Amino acid sequence: MHVNPDAPSAAAAAAVPPAVRTLPDPTQRAARHVWWRAWAAWLRAGGAVPESRRRFEAWVAQLAQDPAQARAVRRLWWHTLQDLELAPWLADEGIAQQPSWSAEAMLRLRQHWLPVAPTTRDAHTLLLWIFDDPRDERWLRALPRHALQRLFTLMATDTEAPRAREQWTAWVLDALHLCALRVAETGTQPDLRQRMGEGARRLRVFLDLPSRVAALRDALAAGDAEAAHRAEQALRAALDEARHAAYTAYGHLQEAGVAMSVVFALRQLRLRVLRAKLLLRLLRSPDPARATLHMLARLVRQGHEARSVRALWLQLSQLLAERVSQRSAETGEHYITRTAAEYRAMLWRAAGGGAVLGLTTWCKFLLGGLGLAAFWAGLAAGLNYAFWFVVIMLLHLTVATKQPAMTAPAMAARLKDLHSREAVLRFVDEVAHLVRSQSAAVIGNVVAVIPAVWALHALHVAWTGAPLIETAQAEYVLAKHQLLGPTLLLAAGTGVLLFASSQIAGWVENAFVLHRLHEALAHHPRSVALLGAKRAQAWAEWWRTNISGLAANISLGLLLGLAPVALQFFGIPFDVRHVTLVTGQMAAAALSLGADVWARPDWWLAVAATALVGPINVAVSFYLALRLALRAQGVNHVNRERIAQALRHRWRRAPGSFFWPPRSA
Repeated sequence: MHVNPDAPSAAAAAAVPPAVRTLPDPTQRAARHVWWRAWAAWLRAGGAVPESRRRFEAWVAQLAQDPAQARAVRRLWWHTLQDLELAPWLADEGIAQQPSWSAEAMLRLRQHWLPVAPTTRDAHTLLLWIFDDPRDERWLRALPRHALQRLFTLMATDTEAPRAREQWTAWVLDALHLCALRVAETGTQPDLRQRMGEGARRLRVFLDLPSRVAALRDALAAGDAEAAHRAEQALRAALDEARHAAYTAYGHLQEAGVAMSVVFALRQLRLRVLRAKLLLRLLRSPDPARATLHMLARLVRQGHEARSVRALWLQLSQLLAERVSQRSAETGEHYITRTAAEYRAMLWRAAGGGAVLGLTTWCKFLLGGLGLAAFWAGLAAGLNYAFWFVVIMLLHLTVATKQPAMTAPAMAARLKDLHSREAVLRFVDEVAHLVRSQSAAVIGNVVAVIPAVWALHALHVAWTGAPLIETAQAEYVLAKHQLLGPTLLLAAGTGVLLFASSQIAGWVENAFVLHRLHEALAHHPRSVALLGAKRAQAWAEWWRTNISGLAANISLGLLLGLAPVALQFFGIPFDVRHVTLVTGQMAAAALSLGADVWARPDWWLAVAATALVGPINVAVSFYLALRLALRAQGVNHVNRERIAQALRHRWRRAPGSFFWPPRSA
């Protein structure tokens, strides 16, 4: 229903509830703020924008009919504005207030959990307490122009209007000055300047910003429109120059590791430059009432976004995720086979890895017989896994389940350009190569670990006269790997650990590069004195090349050993289900139980469960790594659907391409 504010109506007054019609004493800060909150809650109308428009029109019409009520609201309005510092609110609302992302996260947690005192004079806190629903932006933007203009007229008499405009201009200019100071402060931070390009390190780019605002203020005060226009254009150009100078740091971050503090500073600088340009538009707008309302709606939305800890982490982690994925992609290239020769080489490397994991299984049984306490048993198992994983890496062999978390980013790296059908088909080819490589690695590991365990069993029998494991332990192994038990769920949990180890490797490698540890090793006096300059350089390069692999293997081993102990401490039953290790344990159990085991149904159920452990390990770790890589690459939903359709088409037309290598390159 449309209400004409110029036509008095008793129905308009009746539409406004008593809680809004009854105004508090404007000098009482708490009562004043509580009234504004009730006013916003009534206008919100449960998120119904048409109803919010109708209620706002009815309220303005009621004020137009009742001069005494309008004067009371005007006093309330001006007492509220004069009691708050609006310039910092205009400059900073929706932008992080703390110098570091960790301090900002703690601030947001406090704001989320602690209640707000209505006596606050902080505009940041008060405005989001009044407009406490993220949907408020919608109805604020939709308020009718004529009713809004009439309200602004009612809030300032003819004698007050010029002073109100001057005050508002002063607040906007002060906010603009604060933005310029904040950009200059951020741009002169040592951590950021060290990463900027050579041509972008001129201090004057940032230090001149406050003087540009002062020139604009002087031109507006003098009433010189032409000079004000020139000053505005100069300020815009200076803001763009400062932003582009700071952005040169992104290239350094890509090459030399991501520092979260620098990413945080760059984001803050960008937001403040955008806020300064928004304030310039507000300052020069031909419709101040509408521009002010849109500014309020924008700040309400950005204020709610700036209170989210999750949003802060997602914003800051995207670049780091890209860095981690980039390193994993470089490593993952070695695990993708594209020709028959590479496929055969993968089988041999996987067979070698499986044989070494047979030794790992033997050592696990030996350590289990020591009767250690839970923590020390888990630590011993983790060190056992880590040692043999590192041996496999140094021998250039392969563990199948480590591949998915590395190869997923390699896949996502090819998703940057999917504008053509040929690009999509090339990506499908890569997926086929990947699945085929995974199959070869799993087959090689599993096929080799069984004879390795058999050989160790034969040596153990020849040396001691007893099987590798006792009958009771073999029965326990058989019982805990049943298909109808938690084995498949535990296999999925192991896939999460495989993914976690790849992320730890990425973080460690990023820190190694970020702090230039390879250069420190190459030029450290002790290294040079002990090894010589050339050998110290080679030693540093070895660490630079292998730090990611070492971190991945050691972290994976410790996670496999200690995660079950840590979770069981909190009453969460968990055990590792790694396909190659499970296969080795099942082989040892079969040798201990003898030929009669082949006639037992529980044996075949355990074999079926073991056959599913590998695909689940691979699928879970690959899925998690691919999700992270897709977010880092910014692949949208449309391109994901195009890829899915192409994969389904390939599966229908040529399913064998996912399992067998091509006859030629």
